[in-house]
Amino acid sequence: MSELQDTFKNKVPKITFQNVSFSWPGKKEHIINNCSFSINKTGLWMIVGKNGSGKSTLLKLINGLLKPSNGVINNLANVGMVFQNPDHQILMPNCRSELLLNISKKLSRTDITKKIDFALNTVGLPGFEKRPIHTLSGGQKQRLTIACSLISDKNFVLLDEPTSLLDSSSQLKVLEIIKDLTNNKRNPFTALWITHRLEELSYSDAVAEMKNGNLSDWQKPLNFQYN
Repeated sequence: MSELQDTFKNKVPKITFQNVSFSWPGKKEHIINNCSFSINKTGLWMIVGKNGSGKSTLLKLINGLLKPSNGVINNLANVGMVFQNPDHQILMPNCRSELLLNISKKLSRTDITKKIDFALNTVGLPGFEKRPIHTLSGGQKQRLTIACSLISDKNFVLLDEPTSLLDSSSQLKVLEIIKDLTNNKRNPFTALWITHRLEELSYSDAVAEMKNGNLSDWQKPLNFQYN
């Protein structure tokens, strides 16, 4: 694990935006417009919003894939990403090799096996170490990408509509896994989940709406009204 990652281990991850704006070079229109918010508690946080509202751009700013045109982003977290389509981020031919690719420090063979077993068990894939990727269902692939975040010691995971390509049972399984992870008080873990499925909001600890490049105040899901 890098020194930076070690700094964040076992600490509550925190992300803060202060008057952040983003526009593509040469463009005047801001995709993210003077956006300010903070996530300073563990839990499952969800964002809803129409296409083009800036949701995916917001995740890329958090993950450092984009730099803000204006404003300040304070990132005190070890950030990982789970994409909408797991095939876009799985690179290796079987589960073990994919997980090995995401281990960020030198470990003994015994410790590697323990870490792989723990990650697979956590996401409901026990005994899948040698399974070829092409034999996995869409839901199993998505759970594998979550295991990859866990095995690389991420404590703040961004999920960009992770259930949109899954059947209803797989959607529920992925939701329950993330919810359980965010409820684990011994290992602080936060998830920021983008969704179009309003029925998923009941699993969240807080909901906000992305609109015109800005984020509304966080609300409890029972109080949230989608405009």
